[in-house]
Amino acid sequence: MKTSLLQNIFRILLGSLMVLAGVGHLTFQRQEFTAQVPMWLPRDPAFIDFVVVFSGVVEIALGLAMIFLSKYRIQIGIALAVFYVLVFPGNISQYTNGISAFGLDTNQKRFIRLLFQPVLIVWALWSTNALYYIINRNKKP
Repeated sequence: MKTSLLQNIFRILLGSLMVLAGVGHLTFQRQEFTAQVPMWLPRDPAFIDFVVVFSGVVEIALGLAMIFLSKYRIQIGIALAVFYVLVFPGNISQYTNGISAFGLDTNQKRFIRLLFQPVLIVWALWSTNALYYIINRNKKP
């Protein structure tokens, strides 16, 4: 099942944004990403740094896979959507604890950020044709 030119453009764009975010985890936004680590996790600084670094490595891997492994795009789209679900508690924690990071310095901005997570999930699934696959996987030809 082929993807359209528009889907491919959006898949590559999302992959590129994931690589950029992953690099940010490891370098210039490392401190900002600590705000995303849920408050219910252990507060040991070494553990928090591990979570930030590990999630950055995963983001880079998923981003590169989105760009270069188009043969496996459906599986990668599903994996990226699952990743977005798994990191969502960090966004909720940032909102519920009023933590400022990434310019999200008000509850309204942090709440709006929460609404963007489903957009990322649908983007990952749509741009890889995983959404079509999930909807139609049980239909007989």
